[in-house]
Amino acid sequence: MKPGVRALGIAESFREERSTLAGAVVTASRVVDGFEFSSCTVGGTDATDAIRSLHADLDREDVQYLLLAGIALAWYNVVDVRKLARAADRPVISISFEASEGLEPALRREFEGEALDRRLATYRSLPSRRAAVVNGQTRYLRSVGLDHEEAVTVVDAFTPEGGRPEPVRVARQAARAADAYARRITDA
Repeated sequence: MKPGVRALGIAESFREERSTLAGAVVTASRVVDGFEFSSCTVGGTDATDAIRSLHADLDREDVQYLLLAGIALAWYNVVDVRKLARAADRPVISISFEASEGLEPALRREFEGEALDRRLATYRSLPSRRAAVVNGQTRYLRSVGLDHEEAVTVVDAFTPEGGRPEPVRVARQAARAADAYARRITDA
């Protein structure tokens, strides 16, 4: 992959009712090239729209991929990666970092009625999660807009060490810092 290829990493940090979403534009050569922020509701169903808005506000035609840290942000605010890929007109790769039995048992424990049905419908519409080895660590990818092998190539190109792609790692740090700052301002 060429060093100047850019990906938008999305990660979050949450407290109470709001989750801070950070988007970090990072090149394959690890140059940080921009940030954008948004928020979504903890326990809500607005994460997809918040990420779509973040991407639109960023207004960067040079971003070629969206890399998400997971699909269930802000306490089961499930991201519809197909809807996001259509809106962004870019491939989307969701990366999870641990093996799991899937979200359905947890969703059934935490929600019921319409709230459960809505989350299950989104969750069941997602592409299947497939394992990939990145720098010797197993990661789990869901991708829209490229096949699994291409998704692995992209994630590998943006992961210089360890198993967390640089755009997602930087976005996670930015989200935590922005969330901590917002907390200090609110508490002052």
